[in-house]
Amino acid sequence: MNGRAAIGVTICSLAAAGDAHAHGFGARYDLPIPLPLYLGGAGLTVAVSFVMLAAFMRSAPGSNAYWHFDVTRTFFGRLLAAPGFLLACRALAVALFLLVVAAGLFGVQSPLKNVAPVMVWAIWWVGMAYISALLGDLWALVNPLDTLFAWAEALHARIRPGRNLASGVHYPGALGAWPAVVLFVVFVWMELVWDHSDTPAYLAAAMLAYAALTWLGMLVFGRAQWLSRGEVFALVFGLLARFAPTEVRDAGADGRRVWLRPYGVGLLASEPVPPSIVVLVLAMLAAVCFDGFMETPLWARLLERHAPELSGNADATRTWISTGGVIGTPLLFVAVYLLFCRLSIGCGGARASLMRVAGLYVLTLVPIAIAYHLAHYLSFLTMAWQYLIPLASDPFGFGWDLFGTKSHFIRIGLIDARAVWYIAIGAIVSGHIAAVYLAHCVALRSNPDLRTALRSQWPMVALMVCYTMTSLWIIAQPIVATR
Repeated sequence: MNGRAAIGVTICSLAAAGDAHAHGFGARYDLPIPLPLYLGGAGLTVAVSFVMLAAFMRSAPGSNAYWHFDVTRTFFGRLLAAPGFLLACRALAVALFLLVVAAGLFGVQSPLKNVAPVMVWAIWWVGMAYISALLGDLWALVNPLDTLFAWAEALHARIRPGRNLASGVHYPGALGAWPAVVLFVVFVWMELVWDHSDTPAYLAAAMLAYAALTWLGMLVFGRAQWLSRGEVFALVFGLLARFAPTEVRDAGADGRRVWLRPYGVGLLASEPVPPSIVVLVLAMLAAVCFDGFMETPLWARLLERHAPELSGNADATRTWISTGGVIGTPLLFVAVYLLFCRLSIGCGGARASLMRVAGLYVLTLVPIAIAYHLAHYLSFLTMAWQYLIPLASDPFGFGWDLFGTKSHFIRIGLIDARAVWYIAIGAIVSGHIAAVYLAHCVALRSNPDLRTALRSQWPMVALMVCYTMTSLWIIAQPIVATR
């Protein structure tokens, strides 16, 4: 069982449970109307949103025709942008990174008595994704691996003036962000399949291995090159942050400026993104979708049906089947997406290459990834951050009570099942509507006339309607522990 599952199941076991539970919930919620009506209504809402856009939005806004405000002109903005404040945030992130590694290596090897699993799987992975999408790219500011390498560069410059720490090897352009794509699939496998993802020592060792790989990439190709091509979390959180209402701009001698902007405008690409980014975005969608599917009764029946037949070792067979799902789901998403891009080209009648269309539209899918991330992990995060309160007093599991919070009571029903279900519906439907709007803007910009733009969107709208209904179906399924 992975780290998130271990934490979630153990916390939920503290409360009485019914016969079945809605996905991600701590208690059963019976829908007031049949599920097919919910799914059909949600899909119809997405379809109607396209019809309304087609009727009332006949031209795309300009690339800079949106409201924006320079936050650094305010006292609060200047405080946030102050070098001392940024240095303090980076130092805190480094300290937390070292604490998690130390707790994992030297603390009690229990996922519920050691701070490492909850910090990695809940506070950092789930929480940082929420912050990136809803507030801005915090990871770019506090990335401890980047900070430690930058400090090493500064120290090296003092010891050996005029010599760079990085060797400055040219990064092959054809390599793109494929290293990050591979690393992301490995990370998802660790999260969903790896037997030791909830073991603090193994988790700390994985963190150190990834840190060494990151620093090696920076040492060979330079910090900026590796952060933009190979540091998978800089890319993933950066993609999510393109939806956020904040934007950091370089103002030259005046330093960096932080601007407020409407949600989503950062996803309106004027030029297609490279194929590696296309695959990375689709892998992000596939990962959270497959994570949800692994907790459904359908997946449990699949394992029960095939595991005994394929091998005498059922656990090993489940691992292989799950590994196949981790690898196969992104490939399936890529194949389906490219098929619908081809259909869009055919319906629109315009001459365009498949990869250009795929690269133009793929960022419009990011709101869907954000919405499903919010819907799938909300109840888990609301419980996990409470669990962090007692762990803060005893991060190593040694019996400490540093802040007097060791006996903090965890409220299982902080957000009840009904609230989580309606938040999930709202997030998923809103995310798909946002995706339809962004795709409409891209279509209007990239096609010669309105009719061509509208016709080219028919396949994509059909795909989004189907995905909306599929996402809500997964969210509504009873939780079945299969990991």
